[in-house]
Amino acid sequence: MTEEKPAVEATALQKILGGRRSIRRYLATPVEPEKLRACLEAARIAPSAHNSQPWRFIVIDEPGLKDRLAAAAFSGIYSVSKFAAQAPVILALLAKPGGATVRAGSKLQGVPFHFLDMGIAGEHVVLQAEELGLATCWMGWFDFRKVRKVLGIPRGFKIVALMPVGYAEKRPLREPPRKTFEEIVTFNRTPRE
Repeated sequence: MTEEKPAVEATALQKILGGRRSIRRYLATPVEPEKLRACLEAARIAPSAHNSQPWRFIVIDEPGLKDRLAAAAFSGIYSVSKFAAQAPVILALLAKPGGATVRAGSKLQGVPFHFLDMGIAGEHVVLQAEELGLATCWMGWFDFRKVRKVLGIPRGFKIVALMPVGYAEKRPLREPPRKTFEEIVTFNRTPRE
């Protein structure tokens, strides 16, 4: 295959991909249950290593619990993440490492497949939300230990991320800087450093 610039007109999916942004300011407007369910259904049907389906999602939409979670998870050095408390819903993305085959493959390859699988499932949530007019933000900067305690998450689960879900107060219009196609793709050769 030779190196070429794509000449295909943007598809509906490409428009969703190109328009998606991490949102850090949310309206208090509740998320409709059917939209939230559609996002979680999109995650449910995601592919996974050896079909292990390691994902589990905790939906935090009860105001008291959400406030307790936010106070614990976003305090101290994590306070920059407190914006998530504005969203009407916070999802906790958990992974339960797969069976013996997946664990052995992960160890041999040096790749924690359950984290890759969670990335796929989480991105399914993000893209479905975008299509439905909802806003999200992947979050990894929070106190994992306190989240585990507040939500009572058993040790067998790995906390992967938190994700606020809601309606954006304002969507950024400018395109974030992106590397060019040529900077990230090579055909039949190793990329340059």
